[in-house]
Amino acid sequence: MKELVKAVAVLATITAPSMAAAQDEVEATLGADIVSNYIWRGSDLGGAAIQPTIGVSYKGFSLTGWGSYGIADRNDTKEFDLTLSYSTGGFTLGITDYYCLSGTENCPTKYFLYDAHKTSHEFEANVGYDFGVLSFNWYTIFAGNDGMNKDGDRAYSSYFEIGAPFKLGGLDWEATVGAVPYSTDYYEDATNGFVINNVTLKASKEVSLSSKLTVPVFGAISANPSTQKLYFTAGISF
Repeated sequence: MKELVKAVAVLATITAPSMAAAQDEVEATLGADIVSNYIWRGSDLGGAAIQPTIGVSYKGFSLTGWGSYGIADRNDTKEFDLTLSYSTGGFTLGITDYYCLSGTENCPTKYFLYDAHKTSHEFEANVGYDFGVLSFNWYTIFAGNDGMNKDGDRAYSSYFEIGAPFKLGGLDWEATVGAVPYSTDYYEDATNGFVINNVTLKASKEVSLSSKLTVPVFGAISANPSTQKLYFTAGISF
């Protein structure tokens, strides 16, 4: 927990000089996705799920709560994440606390249990930049329930991703390639080192249900080259 407090303090110190250029009013968001299956960084985390989100933002800072609750099988992942981030221009810096309510043998411990060797929380720092035609994001777990590398030491499990948005045939598209840079058993099939574990092509559009109501829908094909698995996900946003 001390590592998390320190990281938040560093985040505030680095970003404070840029706050004047950001928004001056508090903004709030509330929404939910319904997805056919829960695919995360090339891993299958369960079937159909409801994924709500709520957040507030002010002067570039945002605090967001996100969840995933499997409805296809009682053993599917039930997850709650909190993310504190700062954005200015195309630059983003953030910290996420992942907490799994149930669904895997590594989960369910009490929420307020933060012991380094017993907690189900995973604390991940991320940094990224969106260039418009291309985006790059890096993620590293720095505390909590991390994986081990091939030498049996804490892996500081990391993942990086490159994305490219484009428009084609009246749809909004995004192509993404993600990889694990070094050994960790946190990600499937990455125990021996570098693997490309996520190649995704996602398409989305606004569907008009009436003259006053439109609903975003999306579909994504995701491949995990390291495990040779392929997934298709469809979803709707509210």
